[in-house]
Amino acid sequence: MSDRSQSEMLFDRAQKVIPGGIYGHVSPVAGLPDCFPHYCRKAEGCHFEDVDGKQWMDFMCAYGAILHGYSNPEIDDAVRSQQTSGSVFNLPSAVMVELAEELTQTIDFADWSVFAKNGSDLTTWAIRVARQYTQRPYVIKAKGAYHGVDAWCDPGYGGRIDSDRREVLEFEWNDATELEDLLRKYAGKVACIILTPYHHAAFAPSKLPADGFWQRVRNLCDKYGILLVLDDVRTFGRLSVHGSHRFFGFRPDMAIYSKALGNGYAISTCLGIDALKKASMEVFLTGSCWNDALSMTAALVSLRILKRDDVASEVSNKGALFAKGMENLAKEYDYSLRMTGPTSMPYPWFDGDDDMFLLQRFCRMAAGEGLFFHPHHNWFISNAMDNESIIHALSLVEKVFERMKEAND
Repeated sequence: MSDRSQSEMLFDRAQKVIPGGIYGHVSPVAGLPDCFPHYCRKAEGCHFEDVDGKQWMDFMCAYGAILHGYSNPEIDDAVRSQQTSGSVFNLPSAVMVELAEELTQTIDFADWSVFAKNGSDLTTWAIRVARQYTQRPYVIKAKGAYHGVDAWCDPGYGGRIDSDRREVLEFEWNDATELEDLLRKYAGKVACIILTPYHHAAFAPSKLPADGFWQRVRNLCDKYGILLVLDDVRTFGRLSVHGSHRFFGFRPDMAIYSKALGNGYAISTCLGIDALKKASMEVFLTGSCWNDALSMTAALVSLRILKRDDVASEVSNKGALFAKGMENLAKEYDYSLRMTGPTSMPYPWFDGDDDMFLLQRFCRMAAGEGLFFHPHHNWFISNAMDNESIIHALSLVEKVFERMKEAND
């Protein structure tokens, strides 16, 4: 009888038929391969079970795709009802129109909406729409920002050629002066600026916008006649149901939403102002399963739950309880820990831990307690969590700090 885990044996099989066994952001090497499971069996609420039967309290929420909890009955019941009629057809279903109407009524700046499956699908499409509208080639983004897996923005190097990024410029997040210098240097050549609502780079603490940053960015866009594209893929629904631009007080020209929009069902949307409607029709957009009625149904119900239950406020408040508890426990055991970023999707950072060894050690020990904390990516709060479950998680965190302190002593 083998003493190897089901997870390990599955991974061995996978490596024979899947490049790397598991690839992308869920690759074992991106996390803690010695203590994180490789495969999940099932999930409900704010917990999941791996293929070896271990129960985990999940603070990653499928990397942000789950906001209302795994297997949310209200969403899943609506999807099952639609499933009796079908999912993908030759033509779109009526729910596509209904969802577009709901989105444009919810997002204040938006006059139209298109749909795809992933954030990358539409961040890339949006910059093409900007180029079509302005007839300019250059795109500006923040250094270290993640906008998808296409060659103009992906974090890797494989298969990329110099021309892929020849017309992509970068500036340091929050440095509006550096941004304006770029706009002066490339005056009349920049189509758009694409930014996330706040800076949530991997392997680094999250950075909120400085006072006046977003207003200055908006003013620069207006001054130089360029478009402002908001990549709200990761954050939508966790800051405001009306879009993260409302939370930070500015107006984009286009915005892309995904992840929590479908609560685990694959869907993304780009919304834009009326002036861009013609250009949007001139940039081809399609996909074999992009008219999927099931994911659109899930998104419609998810959006209505967001509004009805004030979910953004709920997860922010629950996150505040968790973040404050984390910082207080760390202080009690003489660790300088900051929970950076919004409380609904915080990222922990130990001061002085630039090599991240301490954070990795903390997350490794937390895994032993059944807490799924990622050391290199921001975490997420699920609305399926309640105060009781968060307090329980903090009691497990205290055990982790106790063990760390004992080891140090």
